[in-house]
Amino acid sequence: MAETPYDPQNIFAKILRGEIPSHRVYEDESVVAFMDVMPQGPGHTLVVPKAPSRNLLDADPATLGPLFTVVQKVALAVKKAFGADGATVLQFNEPASGQTVYHLHVHVIPRFEGIALRPHTGNMEKPEVLAENADKIRRALVG
Repeated sequence: MAETPYDPQNIFAKILRGEIPSHRVYEDESVVAFMDVMPQGPGHTLVVPKAPSRNLLDADPATLGPLFTVVQKVALAVKKAFGADGATVLQFNEPASGQTVYHLHVHVIPRFEGIALRPHTGNMEKPEVLAENADKIRRALVG
């Protein structure tokens, strides 16, 4: 099956360009991290490289070091910010894996013993909750 080329109109590319608002928690020259608007748990954050690639399978290897350095920073920050027992880090490649947005991204979700992830149902979180959670993570990143 032939892969479709990278689409610069995907939702994450639009967020990176500032065409769609987001609750950003981190940004540097290579990577942006922002709140998932359909979180599977409180503090669910997405870490996205600025370089265009559909997923891990076609990314320039030079993109991966900065991306995963930030994934680690964000995972530590969400664990601290939410007093979590751990953090789940997920990354999907192609439809068979569950990928639905074709811009490389990594999910970072704080986890708590005995509490399952919510399904990714399409129900959007209230903006004020996302803003409050983003503030918690930003404070944990600097503290």
